[in-house]
Amino acid sequence: METLAMHISNGIIDGPVAAVFAALALAVLTFCVLRGRRDLDDRLAPMAGLVAAFIFAVQMLNFPIFTAGVSGHLLGGALAAMLVGPWVGALCVAVVLVVQALVFGDGGVAMLGLNITNMALLGTAAAYLLIALLLRVLPRTKAGLGVTAFVSAVVSVVVASQGFVLQYWLGGTTDLGGNLTGLAGTMAGAHLLIGIGEGLITATTVVTVAKVRPDLVYALRALKPAVPAPAVPVAGGAR
Repeated sequence: METLAMHISNGIIDGPVAAVFAALALAVLTFCVLRGRRDLDDRLAPMAGLVAAFIFAVQMLNFPIFTAGVSGHLLGGALAAMLVGPWVGALCVAVVLVVQALVFGDGGVAMLGLNITNMALLGTAAAYLLIALLLRVLPRTKAGLGVTAFVSAVVSVVVASQGFVLQYWLGGTTDLGGNLTGLAGTMAGAHLLIGIGEGLITATTVVTVAKVRPDLVYALRALKPAVPAPAVPVAGGAR
């Protein structure tokens, strides 16, 4: 059960590896703060607070994954990336993880760097890269937006789970007997099912917001479709 948890508990990964990822998470979050300040405006600032509060609330609701013997909840990387962008989105998820660790004991405090790296950084980054690709391929209709949100959420959860596999390979405290492939497969399978639940929640939320206030969906504003350059008329024999 513990090796399947995305909220890594104290003692699952050794101290030196946890310290390295804590430093990495701090450095990347600092960059997110500096980069995210450029995006903050009258719409994004209050939206960031709402997104963080929504992710925090929905993460409290677990749904069982009977085939894997675990339960899952919204990670929020894809949702945050779509609504407030990758930089502010990563900060929103990180704040939620910090509060959960300090107040509710969900994930070890010494493992915060690991959890933030997996769920706030890797999950959000993977989701936004896929969002940027899909929104340039799919039509910008409700169906296209819903598919984009669903697929990016599923992929982000699986990518985040494989971040844990990498961390366990670097500093896991229990010897798996070289069966890292088995751990990766188990994590991917369980979190694929969790990702489907997350995808449905993300798609429903994003499409609902887009129906009422499409200007509040960061991805629709930032990832505008390419406009072909107008033809330049040739005059006076010039080329």
